[in-house]
Amino acid sequence: MDERIKILVIEDEERIRTVLKYNLELDGFKVYLAEDGNMGLKRVDEVKPDLILLDWMMPGKDGLQVLSELKHDETTKEIPVFMLTAKSMMGEVGRALYEGADDYLTKPFDVIELGHTLKEKLEKIKA
Repeated sequence: MDERIKILVIEDEERIRTVLKYNLELDGFKVYLAEDGNMGLKRVDEVKPDLILLDWMMPGKDGLQVLSELKHDETTKEIPVFMLTAKSMMGEVGRALYEGADDYLTKPFDVIELGHTLKEKLEKIKA
């Protein structure tokens, strides 16, 4: 049985999805991808991820809308969600945290350190 941590990446930019998948798999994660908010919500039900990396700015449903749906659903509200954002204004980050995000990563981020960072943050959440 596969005991790897399952991460769902919901990100509209293909290049970023590809880089995240490659680097996170090198770090031992099982990575699933979704290219927009609607697909991401469907994939959550299929995959039952341990963690969701959720892009903030996407066409259609943006990250905050997806976050709200996840956190108001009994079956998904406990899944940690980390927002991926280019936004650096603390008010915007604060809004995501208020809406239920467990943490955030500001783009650009160091993909080499990402796996280690995620493992540390997950351990703190589960502790």
